[in-house]
Amino acid sequence: MEELVYLNGMLVPAAEARVSPLDRGFLYGYGLFETMRAYKGHVFRLERHLARLRRSAQMLGLSPQLDSYDLEQAIYKTLEGNRLEDARIRLTVSAGPGERQVAPPRDAITVMVSAQRLILPPPRVYRRGVSATIVSISRNSLSPLSQIKATSFLDNLLAYSQALLLGAEEAILLNERGFVAECSTSNIFLVAEGILTTPSVESGILPGITREAVLELAHDLGIEVVEGEIPVADLFRAEEAFLTASVREIVPITSVDEKPIGTGRPGPVTRRLMAAYKELVGRETC
Repeated sequence: MEELVYLNGMLVPAAEARVSPLDRGFLYGYGLFETMRAYKGHVFRLERHLARLRRSAQMLGLSPQLDSYDLEQAIYKTLEGNRLEDARIRLTVSAGPGERQVAPPRDAITVMVSAQRLILPPPRVYRRGVSATIVSISRNSLSPLSQIKATSFLDNLLAYSQALLLGAEEAILLNERGFVAECSTSNIFLVAEGILTTPSVESGILPGITREAVLELAHDLGIEVVEGEIPVADLFRAEEAFLTASVREIVPITSVDEKPIGTGRPGPVTRRLMAAYKELVGRETC
């Protein structure tokens, strides 16, 4: 079946979709995106993804044009058009054409939705966890871009590439002050003495939708949570670690810089939250 994408109000074959060569998303990375996961035809926490996108659009001056789009309808039309139930979805919004314009756009923006069949990491990743390494690419906690999901995503891609070159499966980025910030496309959590810790928003992280869900679950399960600045040393003192992302959900991290985290296997708090997250998704997407 030919893949369809939603582009500026219409479903079109992906092979025929066209974006202007003067689009500022292409020229300057002037845009936003959201990555979401559909379960049995229902997008998990879609309203929270869209709320984050709209907050970011307001920061970038894209709100007036974006308000004319029914983004929820666009996403579900794309799922239905591709006959997908379990899918990875990407919503991209850019500032549209205007090569010499650096001011917020007054004219048309570009809105695109794509959906592909869901491909997850192999089951061993969830059973055994992944290796991570601290990379030299850093997050700037003082930049407004640190808290929006901008299409100018090169730092994250370079961080992930560096991790692969170092023989790891995931990158850990520090901020400009040397505190733990996040992974290349995910948030990070640590467990020590039964307390769950995660970098605060002020550390320069993108506040993830899955991160938010895990914080809620931890509260419901009676797990103490601390959000704050995390020194690098805490990584190596942790008994457990995991990352959170919309498509991958919760993935254990079992080593950092080739040093095992705890026993080197997913720990009990991580496994408990993984199970609780599955139950949450089941309740909210049934």
